[in-house]
Amino acid sequence: MTIGLNEGDRIGVVGRNGDGKSTLLNLLAGRTEPDSGRVTVRRGVTLGMLDQSDVLPDDLVVSEAIVGHLDEHEWAGDAKVRDVIDGLLSDLPWSAKMGELSGGQRRRVGLAKLLIGDWDVIFLDEPTNHLDVEGIAWLAQHLKKRWPASSGGLIVVTHDRWFLDEVCTDTWEVHDRIIEPFEGGYAAYILQRVERDMLAATMESKRLNLARKELAWLRRGAPARTTKPKFRIDAANELIANEPPARNTVALSQLATARLGKDVVDLLDIGVTYGEKEVLRDIEWRIAPGERTGILGVNGAGKSTLLSLISGAQQPTVGRVKRGKTVRVAILSQQLDELADILNDRVMDVIARQKSSYVTGGKELTPGQLLERMGFMSEQLSTPVKDLSGGQRRRLQLLLILLGEPNVLILDEPTNDLDTDILAAIEDLLDSWPGTLIVVSHDRYLLERVTDNQYAILKGRMRHLPGGVDEYLSLRAVERGGSVKAVAKATAPPRASGKPALGGAELRNAQKEFAAAGRKLEKYAHQVTELHSRFAAHDQGDYAGLGKLQSELSSVEDAQADLEFRWLELTEMLGA
Repeated sequence: MTIGLNEGDRIGVVGRNGDGKSTLLNLLAGRTEPDSGRVTVRRGVTLGMLDQSDVLPDDLVVSEAIVGHLDEHEWAGDAKVRDVIDGLLSDLPWSAKMGELSGGQRRRVGLAKLLIGDWDVIFLDEPTNHLDVEGIAWLAQHLKKRWPASSGGLIVVTHDRWFLDEVCTDTWEVHDRIIEPFEGGYAAYILQRVERDMLAATMESKRLNLARKELAWLRRGAPARTTKPKFRIDAANELIANEPPARNTVALSQLATARLGKDVVDLLDIGVTYGEKEVLRDIEWRIAPGERTGILGVNGAGKSTLLSLISGAQQPTVGRVKRGKTVRVAILSQQLDELADILNDRVMDVIARQKSSYVTGGKELTPGQLLERMGFMSEQLSTPVKDLSGGQRRRLQLLLILLGEPNVLILDEPTNDLDTDILAAIEDLLDSWPGTLIVVSHDRYLLERVTDNQYAILKGRMRHLPGGVDEYLSLRAVERGGSVKAVAKATAPPRASGKPALGGAELRNAQKEFAAAGRKLEKYAHQVTELHSRFAAHDQGDYAGLGKLQSELSSVEDAQADLEFRWLELTEMLGA
């Protein structure tokens, strides 16, 4: 077949693991020669590529990898270089050697090295791996503004569905040795795939039903995505008119209460300190039966500590954890520890040792049917666990956990090594899981898809996020020191025009309030810093004095949070 990248195209590539997405990128970038046919590139076009291999030498210094041997005054005046460094490398020591960095840090250096270059076309293979929610949001905005709308070109392979929707104008699906093009990002691709599947009589019904269910969630759970100009809203409404919500919340809550009782896990006035470092403080969280909660926070914020408190693997420094008598907690960890003792066993033998059936969504499934639902082919059943791919091991790990029938499930970065179809299948399985679900993930799409509430760990405290991930990004921008304007622009809904929606006296008043809010936020920041210093210097045995300081600090932080939200509202109103 013939397919091409035109000026202004932003292409997302999706497909199952092993179907050839990375091979396609290497062919287009000229790194691999085709067995037949040819790849042509217009004369003078420059191509840049980030692949999944790590090619930077261990003895190379971070600064040399990014800007070569240029002095600071030579590169610091370049706004693009400063933006890339701030967006991807602000937490890395500039003088560190590559060999001293983790795999994720090396990956970010490689991405930054690519992005500071001037390229007509960029190819990215899984660029969101090892980026947190903030990093992914930054990368999306960088790519959206990197070239004018009608110039430049981007092809990106990623399993991050939010990123696909945010950045891409078109989607290519790689399957069965072909490339099938679709208009729009991920949401539009799902709609068109449903239409295609409905017309193809030979398509298996399970894939159609799963895609239709995901489409229903895209329309109901994330309506902002339908503002994409190429997403045909009328067609979507017609397709999902009779689709029920993704989850029957009432029924699941009743089932969860029946299995768990009223008490699950209560964290009561919890604090955790490692040496002199306070990680968590003033945590009061009564986890309810059937609760589905997503946890956000930067690396080191205390997410893993919070999960350990819930699971019972760790005890708090202060406060107490109250646990229901019937609670059975299971953790889908990042380390695949559950598979360590069965690496030499065949998949079919591992499954044969499990229970004979599993009930999901009111239907009884055998372990074999669950394996099929999780994307395992019949020929893979005789494969030793050690020979499975990373994504297959991840799916087997989750399946074994679910067959153990826990009633509290903790998912710690569950999307590693999984393609979009398998992620949709796992989400579908979790939709009918009648227990309490706690999810920590940088995958924004999954977090919004499977949880009903999101919380952030900010400055050691848990904070509810009624506005979801967008609110978290805005709060983090303020916390980092005032880049909130850029985030507000990135997360605000589209405007009819670029001008403020105000006029006359109303506009002048809003501008005055905006300026005053900025000054007051700076004062609040100084007050918080001062109170923390007073805490450190205060007599730790003076509980009355410490309580007074704590009350004062809470009052200032609450006022600061309220003003932050008003600042964001004014930013959007003024188009600042």
